[in-house]
Amino acid sequence: MKGVLCDMRKGGIDGDLLMLSIVIDSFVRAGHMSRALNVLLSCLCHRSHVAAANSLLNSVKGKVCFDVGTYNVVAGGWSKIGKVGEVERIMREMEADGAAPNCRTFGFLMESLGRVGRMDEAVEVFCGMREKNCQPDTAAYNAMIFNFVSVGNFEECMKYYNRMLSDNCEPDLDTFDRIITAFLRVRKVADALQMFDEMLKRGVVPSIGTITTFIKRLCSYGPPYAALVIYMKARKSGCVISMEAYKILLMRLSEVGKCGTLLSIWEEMQECGYSSDLEVYEYIISGLCNVGQLENAVLVMEEALGKRFCPRRLVYSKLSNRLLATKKTEMAYKLFRKIKNARSLENARNYWRGNGKGFQTKCANSSGDRVFASPLARKLAEEKNVTSSQVSAPSKAKGATDAALDYINIPVSQIRKVTASRLLLSKQTIRHYYLTVDACVDKLMR
Repeated sequence: MKGVLCDMRKGGIDGDLLMLSIVIDSFVRAGHMSRALNVLLSCLCHRSHVAAANSLLNSVKGKVCFDVGTYNVVAGGWSKIGKVGEVERIMREMEADGAAPNCRTFGFLMESLGRVGRMDEAVEVFCGMREKNCQPDTAAYNAMIFNFVSVGNFEECMKYYNRMLSDNCEPDLDTFDRIITAFLRVRKVADALQMFDEMLKRGVVPSIGTITTFIKRLCSYGPPYAALVIYMKARKSGCVISMEAYKILLMRLSEVGKCGTLLSIWEEMQECGYSSDLEVYEYIISGLCNVGQLENAVLVMEEALGKRFCPRRLVYSKLSNRLLATKKTEMAYKLFRKIKNARSLENARNYWRGNGKGFQTKCANSSGDRVFASPLARKLAEEKNVTSSQVSAPSKAKGATDAALDYINIPVSQIRKVTASRLLLSKQTIRHYYLTVDACVDKLMR
């Protein structure tokens, strides 16, 4: 179970209530009551319900054996909101209970002091750890690095980072994440890339969410060259790139007109198993238009329409205007006809799905004949004299659609004018077990 949870954490997958209950129940069944309590306290503190976590801790005191981790969870919750007094109280309770504070506990104390601006006291606590026979570890150094990063003192931040290395403390993902994020926040891109290289050299593999955060921040200002460096190095190191990160890169590359890189990233995205959606197609079409590759843009537009993605009017207008400006009137007209048909289909489908709950009715009796729920369906059955035995299984949907269209008997040209969606959604049940939306809409729009 712990291995699965670690894989979820590396993959950036968040758990739900069911998973939480399974984890707690597993610990309870195994007799690890303290661990089950720690999981529940962690969830409360993670959502800033520290007071509730503290009340729960006091209510079960004496019933469940507390360890250092139990106290650290609540102390970490208080440190996130800068409650120094509460963290010190938790430490006193630990000592009274016979549990000695560890480096993580001192780290929470230093972090809470840094949040309220008491940096000198945080330094004193750090220097006094050795006097209490507690050698600073990665968690303690991370607390000091976070304190100096929060006030923008990068010189002291790197000083403690180098001290960490000299004390043979290996920096973890949290260390690099905080330093790189701080560099990117003040637009020190070169320093951020240098720290990213060092992170990969030390074998620290960033998670999906970490890579996405770096790329998103780098793409928020200027051309995405640094974001591409992060992307290529992360992909080369075997890191998983999220769909959101791919979309951000495609959007920025489309805006700056880097068509070759845009298509390469799109191809790599598909190789990773991600399927293109409407946003991706819009970025590709817009990028191809920006560099004048109108024929390729039309091909991508047709591919999107073939997958029933109808791009926005802004994207279509951009492509259409470029085609007309380059005297490609025939190509623009053909594209116009395809877009018009695709939008009619999309509007009809959306209207059907939004209002057609009564259409899809399962009707069958023991004798094999159909039972129809609406007057239109019954009349269709009487006029066509169709039963379930006369219609083969593969052609039921098609037969139902043809029968409905024959009964309605309205020309297709008039259907387009009157709007196919209103005709389809007459609040009647068409003869079929489960008549699909697309079958009837496609038949009407031909």
